[in-house]
Amino acid sequence: MRSELGKITLDKTFEERDTLNENIVKSINEAAQAWGLKCLRYEIRDISPPRGVQAAMEMQAEAERKKRAQVLESEGERQANINIADGKKNSVILESEAAMTDQINRAKGEAEAILMLSTSIKSSGGVEAASLRIAEQYIQAFSKIAKEGTTMVLPSNASNPASMMAQAMSIYKSLIGHGSLGNTNEIAPYETTGVSKTNGTIKEHGEESHAPDTAVRGFERIGGKPVFSLQSSKKGEES
Repeated sequence: MRSELGKITLDKTFEERDTLNENIVKSINEAAQAWGLKCLRYEIRDISPPRGVQAAMEMQAEAERKKRAQVLESEGERQANINIADGKKNSVILESEAAMTDQINRAKGEAEAILMLSTSIKSSGGVEAASLRIAEQYIQAFSKIAKEGTTMVLPSNASNPASMMAQAMSIYKSLIGHGSLGNTNEIAPYETTGVSKTNGTIKEHGEESHAPDTAVRGFERIGGKPVFSLQSSKKGEES
């Protein structure tokens, strides 16, 4: 028994009692065979190590249990962090895919809207409708200047609505090109440059067209600049 116990560590002594019993039976039979004896069974009932060894074994067992607990806890935290990271990753991927799909759909919608608008402008009456829309937006934007701030930047021809309309249409023509508009006379009745008012007559690039005084009344020119006036032109001439 001493020989077999010396072959293994003290920790494994309690775990391998069956192996010890078999090895001891085999050793006894080898020694007692010459005497006609045979050992059928041998069992170690209890092992009582010294108190110091027993205390060391208990401390070792406790350390092993703590080690296994810490390992299991760290593995649990590791798996939890992995699961959280995977969830965030999938969430970011799904959000980016959703944003990409949204941008694609918006781009397709804007492209279709631009195409439909271009087709409508090229159709009959489209140019007039576009001109009216641009004029309305220009006037609305100009009317909101005084509402949104105390500082206003006014154009030099602010007192001449016809000039403002012509300027807006010239910008519109420069954007879409003269070729797609056809006859430019259908858009603007006259340009800002070269326009003068004389007794109800509007001169445009050497051509004259008669217009009633009420169409241009209330606007006079002083020093080459249009100035708004409530005085009738006839009264101004008489004075």
